[in-house]
Amino acid sequence: MPEQVTFDVPNAGVRLDVLVTARLRERLTRSQVQALIKHGGVTVNGAAIKPGIKLRGGEQVIVTLPDPPVDATVEPEAIPLTIVYEDKDLAVIDKPAGLVVHPGAGVASGTLVNAILARYPEIARMNYAPVRRGIVHRLDKDTSGLIVIARRATALHRLTGQFQRRTVEKHYLALLEKTPATTVGRITAPIARDPANRRRMAAMRNGRPAESEYTVVEQFEDGRALVDVRLLTGRTHQIRVHMAFIGCPIVGDSVYGYRKASLPLKRQFLHAHTLCFDQPRTEERLCFEAPLPIELERIIEICRTKPR
Repeated sequence: MPEQVTFDVPNAGVRLDVLVTARLRERLTRSQVQALIKHGGVTVNGAAIKPGIKLRGGEQVIVTLPDPPVDATVEPEAIPLTIVYEDKDLAVIDKPAGLVVHPGAGVASGTLVNAILARYPEIARMNYAPVRRGIVHRLDKDTSGLIVIARRATALHRLTGQFQRRTVEKHYLALLEKTPATTVGRITAPIARDPANRRRMAAMRNGRPAESEYTVVEQFEDGRALVDVRLLTGRTHQIRVHMAFIGCPIVGDSVYGYRKASLPLKRQFLHAHTLCFDQPRTEERLCFEAPLPIELERIIEICRTKPR
């Protein structure tokens, strides 16, 4: 039997969707609540009404919660995490390379979602995309660094909105096989699924708009360069595609760069080192930094001491 939540309207003048969202903010986003009301999942004194109707006060509201898909259950797993910051709304995690963000094709466990469900059990209460509960944005499996996760539905909704409005600031450090032609630049190249290989993305005219800014941080005698990349959009594999597009693929990226490893590195040299956004409840601007992992620091030292 579907779960129901019943409560009385405390005051006059509040909109139905606003009231229900406030009551169920840990489980449903406002857009989910509006859809639920539209499809008759919320009644007021036994009758369905429109989301924007203002209530008189004293009415009885019954919310019938949707059941999460049975085949999309993700089990909590006690996987160690490096927590950079946490409050009751969200957490910022320094993700290691090799950790998949959420279950998908061929990956059913051992993901970041499994880990955060164990650390933050309240995330399991979200009636939203079970295999991606709490995930606001993603990092590739072999990309390390900062990722923010939502512990409540309202935080998820507001953080997602910040990403859509491009008010989130994300910076990455990438080691490139070649130094770009200019020390500072902006790459504007639409990205779409590669028609020749569906596992890859490619810079294509009919793709979705994608923009990246880069600044050369350090140049090495072997011709390589360490760059800071700021994402202005968030397309799949965007930095990897854009760097390859300008002829400067990322070291260790066997998909978009050199197939044969040029340095002793078993992953791509790409690290999300800075993340800034507004706390979804207080609107305080939060900024975090994550140092390069040891294996990437060692590669930098090799580049400094051993010319190609």
